[in-house]
Amino acid sequence: MTKRVLFGLAALGFLLAVGFSGMSNDAQANQDTTAAVRSASDRFYGALNAMFKGELAPMEAVWSHRDDVTYMGPTGGYQQGWAAVREDWRGQAALKLGGKVTPTNVRIIAGRDVAVVTNYEEGENTNADGKVEKLRLRATSMYRLENGQWKMVGHHTDPLPYLAK
Repeated sequence: MTKRVLFGLAALGFLLAVGFSGMSNDAQANQDTTAAVRSASDRFYGALNAMFKGELAPMEAVWSHRDDVTYMGPTGGYQQGWAAVREDWRGQAALKLGGKVTPTNVRIIAGRDVAVVTNYEEGENTNADGKVEKLRLRATSMYRLENGQWKMVGHHTDPLPYLAK
């Protein structure tokens, strides 16, 4: 056998013995954390779509209620603290924009107790004149592990002209 074949067989043996024998504890923990953050992100988008129908409770459930949360949404504002963030969501819920938004091109960076999710928000809403508006916004969401649950602590999107104040 040639040296190249012997090296290849040795490398394959190593991969079979070590690389494919199962994930390390760190890799498994990271995969579990990423899955938990993805689930939290999915809950946020479920809450967002419920908010478009005027339902505020699901949005209240996904957010941290601490004073360090921030929100820079499609209205163009910058809210700091849970009371201000909640008030902005309450105002958006009252608009009953209808439609649906779906996250696409989702990327997750997850640490032990903080995570960042970047994606596009694609879908449609109805503006104040009753016209259906297609949308595609860039979005960044931040989550923190609080009492065993991933809670949103920050959300930032591009502004929408028909919502900007």
